[in-house]
Amino acid sequence: MTPEAQPLACNLNVMSAAQQERYRALGRRIWPAIQETVELPDGYAFRLPAETDLCLVVAEFMTLERLCCPFFRLALEIEPNDGPLWLRVSGEEGVKAFLRDELQAATRQP
Repeated sequence: MTPEAQPLACNLNVMSAAQQERYRALGRRIWPAIQETVELPDGYAFRLPAETDLCLVVAEFMTLERLCCPFFRLALEIEPNDGPLWLRVSGEEGVKAFLRDELQAATRQP
């Protein structure tokens, strides 16, 4: 399947049960640590503290995220001079709306 033909749907079934549990555990560490969300033309950027352990958590999360959502463009940036860490999630047309829906669903969950 070409990248243009990728459906915009998360498929957790591509991960083993252990990977799915790890993915959820990483998310539980990342999402509460977000200090700012910035809307981008093609997605969102999430500012987090650039703590060493959190940087490693985000990097591992990205390796799993790309399995279930291969249509995402993922970028990790650490600003100089003790600046923050940024996780950028973007992609082609439709990705931003997909992300917005996912973020809204995540904030409704207990």
